[in-house]
Amino acid sequence: MPGNWPLNPLLVLGASEEHIPLYQEAARRGIPTVAVDMRSDAPAFPFADAAMTLSTRDADAIAEALGATRPAGIVVGATDAALPTWRVLGLRYGMPYVYPEAALAGLDKAAFHQVVADCGVAGYGWAASDDPGEVAAKAARLRFPVVVKPVDGSGSKGITRVAHPDGLPDAIARARAYSASRTVIAEEFVQGRQLTIDLFLRDGRSAMTCIKDQALVPGKSVVRRISTAQLSPAEHDHLEGVAEQLCGALGITDGPANFDLVLGEDGQGRIVEANPRLSGDSIPRLHEAALGVNVVGALIALALGQPFDYLTPTRNAHAAVELLGSPLDVEGELARWDGVTDARNVPGITGIELYAKPGDLVHPHDQSGHKIGMITAAGPSPTQVSAALDKATSLLRPIIRPTWEAS
Repeated sequence: MPGNWPLNPLLVLGASEEHIPLYQEAARRGIPTVAVDMRSDAPAFPFADAAMTLSTRDADAIAEALGATRPAGIVVGATDAALPTWRVLGLRYGMPYVYPEAALAGLDKAAFHQVVADCGVAGYGWAASDDPGEVAAKAARLRFPVVVKPVDGSGSKGITRVAHPDGLPDAIARARAYSASRTVIAEEFVQGRQLTIDLFLRDGRSAMTCIKDQALVPGKSVVRRISTAQLSPAEHDHLEGVAEQLCGALGITDGPANFDLVLGEDGQGRIVEANPRLSGDSIPRLHEAALGVNVVGALIALALGQPFDYLTPTRNAHAAVELLGSPLDVEGELARWDGVTDARNVPGITGIELYAKPGDLVHPHDQSGHKIGMITAAGPSPTQVSAALDKATSLLRPIIRPTWEAS
């Protein structure tokens, strides 16, 4: 179904709220965009010049829809599903940037464990299988607690922390429901400081590194607050070196990647997951607030074959992002947002984005895709940034009625 597409567009595979900055940056630079997403109500569609409602996994259908239109570049934001298509279409159209084949190992948590082992990076016990009985039997021999999740999942979907082998069957069933391959991995829970590290590489070395602490929603495996981490130079260099080594093993010499990791009491950084792409959860906004860098602009330039000179820090501030979710444990309908103006006026707040609007169905905040907004803050100290976020989140309140009450 070829459409009337703009000339020489940037093809963006994905139109979730996480992709909105990509479209905004392209528009700021006068670059026309064609958005691809299977959701007809994808949040980023209004920011694109044209849109096709197709799965980002279906490279052939996308190419057929483009017809004679040849994109000037292809780009993916914070989504794993579109990464194989990014590579296939990049090769098909001879794009200036082609997503590396080796990086696709980062989408399979079991395969990535092997990459980590081959690099000699500190690891931990794990077991994976598409057979529920087999993975349960292997997981029962691990050191508890363990974390059970889909081997090919992302966005904190289908994750359960299990304290005793008796809890494995239910956790495995839940994880399989979120796995395209119906494969589950169980991993020993690693004690230590929960961190995430983002890099943007140029010629195999990190041109931008930002390491952040993560705080989870109480009782859940989904991130609530992300803030720039205070580390010694030795800790920073160690973690950056590990991440650069893994990027090399994944074939990422140019472009973004991020890793979830734990810094143990022994000083070793143990990698929990790889995300061989741009970060989600509004982390690019955090990078801009903390360092003055534009990783979104750099990614677009890379996709177009242009110099990506957006990564030199222009400031050294502390920054954090608060991810807003429903306070309810049941589905509800958003009635309104209270306190938006007051929250925006809190000193130190650099941005507020609201993804849900009145009348929208809101899910419990048990996975990344269920967040309904975000607040970014920056300042000269972690204490000031934390205080600004605490104040803003106390003022900005989503008023949500349970669906049974709303009906």
